[in-house]
Amino acid sequence: MLDDETDDALLVARSLGDPRWFGELFRRHAPPLHRYAARRLGGDLADDIVAETFHTAFKARAGYDPARGDVRPWLWQIATNLIRRHYRSELRMYRALARTGVDPVLESHADMVDEQVSAAAETPRLAAALAGLRKGDRDVLLLTAWGELSYQQVADVLDIPVGTVRSRLNRARTKVRDALGGAADE
Repeated sequence: MLDDETDDALLVARSLGDPRWFGELFRRHAPPLHRYAARRLGGDLADDIVAETFHTAFKARAGYDPARGDVRPWLWQIATNLIRRHYRSELRMYRALARTGVDPVLESHADMVDEQVSAAAETPRLAAALAGLRKGDRDVLLLTAWGELSYQQVADVLDIPVGTVRSRLNRARTKVRDALGGAADE
């Protein structure tokens, strides 16, 4: 039985002959990619980012190296590059979140009430802390926390060494922890 990484690489290769195979990659990876993009830019833009990510990946699939195996860093790299284009919008969202404390990613009113009860004081401070991070540090932090990528996958996405991922993540966590008064979990 093939693992998911090998299976994904085969799906990319098979999609060259029959584009319907690429739909399976979308089915597998669109939901976590959407969550990552929504946390970065809000739900409306996340839909666009995911669609544009898979459109870009589909057009570039002939250049994908199956030896890479795991398609997640490839897809997340495309998405992160698209998100960088929306960087100004992202900063405006964090500033608005810092002012209002309303998280645009919450899925329902019940979620919103629960989230506001448990983190009403922390949300604006967290958003302000995120907005205050250097872009590279914020990208690393959000790819690991919200994108749920490994250090190696983040390094692949951002085309930086794993050691740089670790140092940026440490710096970002320290700044966020300090902004929250030492309350941030790692």
